[in-house]
Amino acid sequence: MSGHSRRTLTGRFSVLIAFCVAAAALLTAAATYTVNARGEISNKAEYIGTYVWHEDAPDFGGYSGIELTEDGRSFMALSDRATLRWGEIERDAEGRISGMVSKGMSRLHDSQGRPLPPGHLGDSEGIAIDSEGRIYVSFEGLVRVARYDTPDAPAKVLKGPPEFKQMQRNSALESLAITPDGTLLTMPERSGALDRPFPVWRWRKGVWDQPFSVSRNGNWLPVGSDIGPDGKFYLLERDFKGLLGFLSRVRRFDLTDAGLVNEEILLQSYPMQYDNLEGIAVWKDDQGIRLTMISDDNFYFLQRTELVEYRIRD
Repeated sequence: MSGHSRRTLTGRFSVLIAFCVAAAALLTAAATYTVNARGEISNKAEYIGTYVWHEDAPDFGGYSGIELTEDGRSFMALSDRATLRWGEIERDAEGRISGMVSKGMSRLHDSQGRPLPPGHLGDSEGIAIDSEGRIYVSFEGLVRVARYDTPDAPAKVLKGPPEFKQMQRNSALESLAITPDGTLLTMPERSGALDRPFPVWRWRKGVWDQPFSVSRNGNWLPVGSDIGPDGKFYLLERDFKGLLGFLSRVRRFDLTDAGLVNEEILLQSYPMQYDNLEGIAVWKDDQGIRLTMISDDNFYFLQRTELVEYRIRD
């Protein structure tokens, strides 16, 4: 096939995708449903709004993780190309996001203080910040979790167990969460089989262990997690339907020494309702628990960086 023919087909295919995205957005913009763990319709999740974030910078995009301050007014976003961006969130009188104001950006470094390149070494996916402001990042390419005392500091890698080296390529440590006492929880994007639970790895007192797991349901894959102000574990999951785009789901669990129990499905989106949601931050306002999710646009012109927010009413 000639180069001209390939370009023509590619252009037509891009137009088709764009048309499908626009049509689905119109059909599903107001549609969201929530179900409980038994598959019954639930009304716990209330949609607040969606904000499309864009900045004219070559390194803007690919956001796979986000952390918010307790009041939901400041953010730190992690790109999967080893950069951090932070700043302030502007909100209207109803508490909806009306603007994102960047205050700084930094490229992550290795343990020798050298900037990490995008790709295998710099495939950063999950972020968690402890009570002292130290930043923890999980990586999917060269599988590891590293601590950064400041955004510009050299990495301090938390030596991983042998099992980290055996994780599937491009399907390793996507999500990362931290408890108030500094315990880290992470899990791979894939478990290795459709009927195999996702192993939850825990870093506590300088040691890794794998004390429990999370059930796997069909094609849902974990991409983000956080510990809410209620002490519960929130898990953001994704399913991909090809031309129908992405579906997103949030499950909530009680976090106990015995594992993650009392599962609830708080919300589940329709195809193409949202972009590729990968990061989640859980916080609280005067009306209840808030979920703020961010999408990874894959640096692709047909996708966009969205911040999607819900309120959870118990």
